[in-house]
Amino acid sequence: MLNTPHINPKDEIGFAKTVLMPGDPLRAKMIAETFLENAVLVNNVRGIQGYTGYYKGHKVSVMASGMGIPSIGIYSFELFSFYGVENIIRIGSAGGIGEGIKLRDVVAGIGANTNSNFGKQYGVTGTIAPTCSFELLCAAVESAKETGVPLKVGNLYSSDTFYDADEDNLKKWAKAGSLAVEMEAAGLYLTAIHLKKRALAICTISDLPFTGEGCSAEERQNTFTDMMKIALETAVRMD
Repeated sequence: MLNTPHINPKDEIGFAKTVLMPGDPLRAKMIAETFLENAVLVNNVRGIQGYTGYYKGHKVSVMASGMGIPSIGIYSFELFSFYGVENIIRIGSAGGIGEGIKLRDVVAGIGANTNSNFGKQYGVTGTIAPTCSFELLCAAVESAKETGVPLKVGNLYSSDTFYDADEDNLKKWAKAGSLAVEMEAAGLYLTAIHLKKRALAICTISDLPFTGEGCSAEERQNTFTDMMKIALETAVRMD
């Protein structure tokens, strides 16, 4: 089986057409062990764990992306380009900044604002506004209805800076319509658009930067199951 610089499949089972992509390798492990049947560790290069198994009889993979746009840009490019992956659903945590957003809300990013320079490589005159796959988004909305989980849809803000020197920056992005801040969606969306694949980011609100409320690292790793169920049901719909 083909190896790439950052992915070295250990098993002929390879990757499914749809890959769920949390940032944290331990969250990928937890999802595989909790939700997938016959899950096999297919990648562990640099500790970025990737598993393939079955959910309701459908082949599904889950693999970590690491933190930030450069990291998810590498892994999504290799999965899309060399391993037959058609859909990547980012399932991660985000800070809630939009009006009415509460702790543990589930948010799907129809678009991703960003302060990253990742889009400059495409050489367009102007600003690229990367959006998700409409097909994946529709499948996620239907899956959320089926599972009874409220899903809020709107723009995300993908930031390159976790600790921003401009203390008012998040307030500006919230005023511009962003529901939540995270660090990967824009890079994933741009890569999918470039390669003519499908991508969607579904995030659970893990903290509220304006109030200081938040979940522990252990809660982020081991809970947030509503988001995972939506993503898994979406994978079934796309199979």
